[in-house]
Amino acid sequence: MSWKSTPASAERQRARLDDEFETVAKPQGLRRTSDARVVRETAASEDSADGAESSGLWQRSSEQRSSDRRGGARGRRADEASTSDGKQARKGPSLKMRAVGYLSRREHAREELARKLAAYAEDAAEVDSVLDALEKEGWLSTERFAQSLVHRRASRQGAARIVQELRQHGVDDNQVAELREQLRATEYDRALEVWKKRFSAKPEDRAAYAKQARFLASRGFAHDVIRRILGEGDED
Repeated sequence: MSWKSTPASAERQRARLDDEFETVAKPQGLRRTSDARVVRETAASEDSADGAESSGLWQRSSEQRSSDRRGGARGRRADEASTSDGKQARKGPSLKMRAVGYLSRREHAREELARKLAAYAEDAAEVDSVLDALEKEGWLSTERFAQSLVHRRASRQGAARIVQELRQHGVDDNQVAELREQLRATEYDRALEVWKKRFSAKPEDRAAYAKQARFLASRGFAHDVIRRILGEGDED
């Protein structure tokens, strides 16, 4: 018996083959879908790992910066400690600026200015160097100081008192002798003015005489000048 395919049987054959193909293809498709999900999950996991690593790097970087700052602060404290252990750093104006400040207010003798600067200097040589420079530049002049002191004191004090102060400030003896002669030439007139400002009349008795004489003597006026102003009196 020969087999001849009819159109209906051929159609059924194709349908059966299609069913078999779909049955075989579906698991493969499912595997492909599962593979895609695995790929996405792997990528997400890698992104999470990258984020964690980045976060760790940022945290380590922040910690490093904090450590650097702490290290810098410790370094500064160490430097300060070493400075305090060693020689103390000078603060404030320089020695020369201090000296100029004193001289801008009034004249100073060299010895007087040296005493004031000694508290801010490390040694006497440094003070001498500054004073030499100031004298060379015209800021410091003991002769000018002496003239200034006489001008400020002459209207209130006698020659003896002024000469004593000049010597205390280290003014040269030759200049002191010259200034004393100038003061002695005007001693009587200056003493008379000082006496008039304090007393209204000459003393009438021994006690008043002694009081006025002591006052003029305390101002440094000479005894011969005092006797000329008050009279001879009953005692020297």
